[in-house]
Amino acid sequence: MAGNWEKFISVFKMHDLRKKIFFVLGMLALFRLAAHIPVPGVDTGALRQFFAGNQFFGLLDIFSGGGLSNFSLVMLGVGPYITSSIVFQLLTMIIPRLEELSKEGESGRQKINQWTRYLTVPLAALQTYSTINLLNRGGRMIITDVSPLNIVTIVLTVTAGTLFLMWIGELISEKGIGNGVSLIIFAGIVARIPGDIRRTFTVFDSSQVVNLIVFLGIAILVITGIVFITEGQRNIPVAYAKRVRGMRMYGGTSTHLPLRVNQAGVIPIIFALSIMLFPGMVANFLVGSGVAWLSHFAQSIANLFQNQIFYGTLYFLMVILFTYFYTAVTFNPLQIAENIQKQGGFVPGIRPGRATAEYLHKVLNRITLAGAFFLGFVAVLPFIAQSLTKIQTLTIGGTGILIVVSVVLETIKQIRAQMQMRDYDTF
Repeated sequence: MAGNWEKFISVFKMHDLRKKIFFVLGMLALFRLAAHIPVPGVDTGALRQFFAGNQFFGLLDIFSGGGLSNFSLVMLGVGPYITSSIVFQLLTMIIPRLEELSKEGESGRQKINQWTRYLTVPLAALQTYSTINLLNRGGRMIITDVSPLNIVTIVLTVTAGTLFLMWIGELISEKGIGNGVSLIIFAGIVARIPGDIRRTFTVFDSSQVVNLIVFLGIAILVITGIVFITEGQRNIPVAYAKRVRGMRMYGGTSTHLPLRVNQAGVIPIIFALSIMLFPGMVANFLVGSGVAWLSHFAQSIANLFQNQIFYGTLYFLMVILFTYFYTAVTFNPLQIAENIQKQGGFVPGIRPGRATAEYLHKVLNRITLAGAFFLGFVAVLPFIAQSLTKIQTLTIGGTGILIVVSVVLETIKQIRAQMQMRDYDTF
């Protein structure tokens, strides 16, 4: 315990590392400030009442850090930027030109990132307008001023807020203290916890003691499981043959290649949620269409996504799908096998080259299956936990816990890496 405390103190003794940490904290504080600045012409009381009675939008509000229920400048969070990133990752696998760009190194990635930012703008505008139509549907007048000028003002303001968060996320990522987008989502989730606890004990009575204990028990088990799965890995042994160059001998060592159970981290859940927003967003946009059959069809789609059983099942399957997809994007067994072979290494009992790639692919698919099903279970855990405990005020659920734990672990690793780099520089 004392050793961990000394490591924590030593982080703030390094001047440049301390500056980076305080910069990140300052950016997150700026995000939280923006999340409490509402746009004009909104009945905030009716808005909060709507979110309290709608579990799906309550879950979305978690990822915006309460910005959606406040109808704030940053009500969409970084959702449109994430959706744009998913679109370009999918297009990279389909369009040869984008695939070539992604392999051109830093210059190619910068071009794709620039196009990702451009696509974020129309996605944010479309999602804002769709949200306005949804909130005022069914006789609700949450947006009190629906004049064209006010609607355009809201759309432009919220779109600018999304770009502002995107900019903050990129600044944070440049500092090397965690991923900026993940930290923004993390800050939004953590900011809701005190309010959720306060609301729980405001309506708490003695009959809910057992339910609260069950909820806390589930939370502890989920946190333990998340840490276990996040840190779990399969070590593939790699041996290097001895090589003689001039008068020196190289190689003859053994090491291992770590394959993580959850190779994709928290990204599949964020991806799945962003993609699932899109059909409902478009449907709500088309509900007011003058074409009868199109309006009826859009209404059916919107109602379908309000069904919790359908939403939970689709959410579960999408998380599994995106876990495999993101793992395939970030881990290329053929490239890894080629790199091992070029360095004179081999997996004992497996032929170098394609046979090694097939072996890595087979092992990765097996361990990813466990990670994918675990992520899917965590994603739908809020629906399970609330149906068992009947506690509606604690809505952080498994998804929020997963993001919080994963971001904390990843940030700690990056801080440790920066500390080790500075230790090497002293020699």
